[in-house]
Amino acid sequence: MKIKPLIVLLIPLMIVTACRKDFDEIDTNPEGFTSVSDGSMFNGIIQSLMLSGNEQFYINNEILYAQTQQAALTKAAWGNYTIGTEDMWAGYYKTLPSIRELERRFSTYPASTELTNMKAMLAIVKAYKTFKMTDLFGDMPYSEAGYGYQDLTKLYPAYDAQRDIYLSLLSDLEWAAGAINDTAALAEPLTTFTRFDKLFNGDLLMWKKFANSLRLRHAMRMAEKEPEIAAGIVEDIVTNGLPVLYGYDFITPKLESACIWPASNGISNSSVSWSFREHNGLRMGSNIWHQMTYGDSPDGSEIFDPRAFIFFEGDQDDLWVPYPQLPEAGTPSAQGIPYGSHRDDVGNYHIKNNVNYSPFNFFIIGDENNMPIILMTGAEVHFILAEAYFRGIGVPADPDQADIEYMNGINASVEWWLNLSQRLRLPLSGVKFTDKITIPQWLNAASVLGRFGSWNAETDEEKLQFIYTQRWLDAFRQPWEAYAEARRTGMTPREGDPISHFRMPYPPSEQQYNAVNMEAARQRQGGDEPTVKVWWMK
Repeated sequence: MKIKPLIVLLIPLMIVTACRKDFDEIDTNPEGFTSVSDGSMFNGIIQSLMLSGNEQFYINNEILYAQTQQAALTKAAWGNYTIGTEDMWAGYYKTLPSIRELERRFSTYPASTELTNMKAMLAIVKAYKTFKMTDLFGDMPYSEAGYGYQDLTKLYPAYDAQRDIYLSLLSDLEWAAGAINDTAALAEPLTTFTRFDKLFNGDLLMWKKFANSLRLRHAMRMAEKEPEIAAGIVEDIVTNGLPVLYGYDFITPKLESACIWPASNGISNSSVSWSFREHNGLRMGSNIWHQMTYGDSPDGSEIFDPRAFIFFEGDQDDLWVPYPQLPEAGTPSAQGIPYGSHRDDVGNYHIKNNVNYSPFNFFIIGDENNMPIILMTGAEVHFILAEAYFRGIGVPADPDQADIEYMNGINASVEWWLNLSQRLRLPLSGVKFTDKITIPQWLNAASVLGRFGSWNAETDEEKLQFIYTQRWLDAFRQPWEAYAEARRTGMTPREGDPISHFRMPYPPSEQQYNAVNMEAARQRQGGDEPTVKVWWMK
């Protein structure tokens, strides 16, 4: 009587066991890394440097452009910035496990020059991504983060202090720049790996330059809090002649930069045009306008900076009309739809539906293929070095050398943007920038120096402000970098009160999923509000 029930129980078990033999592959975790090559995983990490639509809409367009005053926010009607912070947070922490997995794999491979180069490239990308996040949020999970799929005890990672994150990343960059061997013959596994390098296409010297340039950027950023460490990094790079991104090499234009070029990645960067079209709240503000023109002539005859024609365009009547940075009661509201997709047409390009203030240039937000995501330019490196020589950070104070770096920075920035404008075209109609916009031939780097040459400054403070102004202008499509410089220096161009917005609050999901560690970070920093300064601020 007991045998029959036993048989009944064993039959399903035998069926399940037999079936399992054919379902092992189906049951493999689709989120795992078992079938992903090193190169394709690295390609995904590179592509994660692209900005999401929500980041651009809710963070850049709604907050950062207004805080930096690189543009004017004509209406603050959304108030949903947490959509942006959630998107940025999720994007970073979804990519970090891939970085950790590659680090784990690399630790198991036989040592070789090729492997060292691969480790260095990964370390540089990780540093860029993490610096951007910590500069916006302050303390954040880092040293324990990204390991949850390997170690369940790290599902709720502790927050690292921003200072510790900075020092760790700067150490990684120093190692990476020194470890890269850009003269060795290309061999496997690096040969295949670099086919997935959509940043520098396997150019190891450019990777080395990017690493050293990032060291300069973030050493200067923390110079007020860690002056000795910052000075040591600048000294190391300058005195040892370490390679950096060049805007100008003496008098030779190099115009180097670190950029994600959509067309080269085989993608269309439609999120930019979407974010501007749906937001429709940004216009040229009076603050940036007054850094590019001698006066307010609406016909543009007093513009001295050719970048004005690349960053912005005229209103419905092709007149240059800035929106007041600090609008008074009764200021007419912004009208029109300058960012509508209808403009990607030969016949409809000019139709802006009664736009009454100068908008962003349609080409830099509408070209989904040739407008890059800018990570860093050679011009920025010149401005960093100009500040270092001017203030004597890591190098002896040298006003003459500071002037050389400063002028090279202006030359590099103006020429880089002018060269870019020659490449811009609308994705559907193929209309070129040069078909619709004519930049007067007399506007160039010399015309910018005619206004912002250091010889025009009456005081040392004004000379330093010139450096900050030009670095701020060069970062026009990197508002997160301009935001960092506005907070760090307090001297970027500004109308009205000093900046009082210093960080982005943590996304609400952290309160739900990692509340204990987030609360510890909040208390350590003095709060989680935008008015709480990040570590490297004065």
